[in-house]
Amino acid sequence: MEPLLRITTVPIKYELMITKARLEYSNSKTEMVSSRQKGGFEMESRPIKVRIDTFDARNSVCPTTMESVRRSAQEGKSAAQEATATYAEEGAMLLDPNISNPLDIINQQRAQVPTGDFGLTFLPTTGPEIEWSNPDLTMQYQMDKLNFDFRVANGDFEFIPGDVSISITQMPDVQIEYIGGPMYVPPSAADYFNHSPVDVLA
Repeated sequence: MEPLLRITTVPIKYELMITKARLEYSNSKTEMVSSRQKGGFEMESRPIKVRIDTFDARNSVCPTTMESVRRSAQEGKSAAQEATATYAEEGAMLLDPNISNPLDIINQQRAQVPTGDFGLTFLPTTGPEIEWSNPDLTMQYQMDKLNFDFRVANGDFEFIPGDVSISITQMPDVQIEYIGGPMYVPPSAADYFNHSPVDVLA
């Protein structure tokens, strides 16, 4: 007896796409930044300074009131000292028994014409005090400065992982086909039928 069914299996079909992993490197540009710092020229000059003090010179010609009082006080002090010394000397002569006539000697000394060297004095008796400071010249020059800054670019690495994709192009299937003829009950009834083939594809 021949088989009545034909079973056909349709396999699954798919496409497998594989993308390999890769490492990409991107390089940026190197930059140079320049800046300029200006210099300059500086000069500082200090001229000579003269200081003249004429206080003592003016006081020798026309003293101030304070200076006149000071000189008068000094002269009075000196005169008092000289008078004290003279009186002490005369008192000692009066007390000395070896001097026969001390009053005559004292009168002669007081009436004595002063003697000594007399000189010519020019005014002012002292000159002015002169002081000065030395001149100073300071120069400072600074050249321009150029600064260069190189910014070296560092490359960037990027890792792209691999990828696996599956695309199904045909689904699996099972086809069952009836390849036998019609079955009659009773089988002897097949002789009475004349017909075209029947599509029995299931």
